[in-house]
Amino acid sequence: MTATPTRHEPRATGPTAATATGTAPNAGASHGARARRRRLTLGGMRFAIVVVLLVSWQLCVDAKIVDPFFWGEPRGVWADLYDWVTVGTSQGSLGDQILVTLEEAVLGFAIGSVLGVVCGIALGRVRILSELFAPFLKAANSIPRIILGSIFTVAFGFGIQSKVILAVVLVFFGVFFNAFQGAREVDRNLIANARLLGASRWQVTRDVVLPSAFTWILASLHISFGFALIGALVGEILGANQGLGLLIRSSQNNFDMNGVLAGMVLVAVIALTAEAFISRLERRLLRWRPPQTHGGAAVE
Repeated sequence: MTATPTRHEPRATGPTAATATGTAPNAGASHGARARRRRLTLGGMRFAIVVVLLVSWQLCVDAKIVDPFFWGEPRGVWADLYDWVTVGTSQGSLGDQILVTLEEAVLGFAIGSVLGVVCGIALGRVRILSELFAPFLKAANSIPRIILGSIFTVAFGFGIQSKVILAVVLVFFGVFFNAFQGAREVDRNLIANARLLGASRWQVTRDVVLPSAFTWILASLHISFGFALIGALVGEILGANQGLGLLIRSSQNNFDMNGVLAGMVLVAVIALTAEAFISRLERRLLRWRPPQTHGGAAVE
């Protein structure tokens, strides 16, 4: 009687086995943990850089290498910030000054962005409009727009209008040129296919051109809020009754460099907070876009 040899099935290995044993989700979790560790490490390194710079600055002041009258000192900046938070400023509570500047910047940012998108898409889509207004836009863009703050202050007074209008002007051109270029960069085959399917000019603009230019538009928003903040601050420095710009100007007039730097710290916090909000908004609005598999792989 001949014994039948027993057949041994090969043991599953590789990706199939990993999936069968449930290690694929673990791999995803491991990747998320590594990403969190990387963010924490970068945050810690950035914090360490700031601490080293501040400590070095204070040591240079204590050693009489840096004159605090002209350059300030970290202790004095912190003391001014603490007084503003606990006691208030010469113009009122610190919260009121921040809200005034923030209101001016947000209004200027919103109005300038909407106008920039509408005009950019319109001129990018309608050739006759582009040819008609191109010389005027180039001339307006060549003017140093900060000097318009003096004109707006004289024309509209010390109220919120002059600051908002200056912020609108600063924001408009950055958003406009990005929207215009985004409208010009749309794939012509997509437009041709949409027209073959019977889409009207408005439908092509709404469903093809605007989504295609959306990345360009969002990219401009990252710097546009900074321009809006600059417009609000410059307008307040030129003439205002409230705001962080007035606070900075008052400190300058009193030769209080620590107060000037404290105001700059508050402006930087506002700008970084706005940048984080815009980045989160961008990620949410562009969730439909497939992951980019080129460009970033070369950067470590």
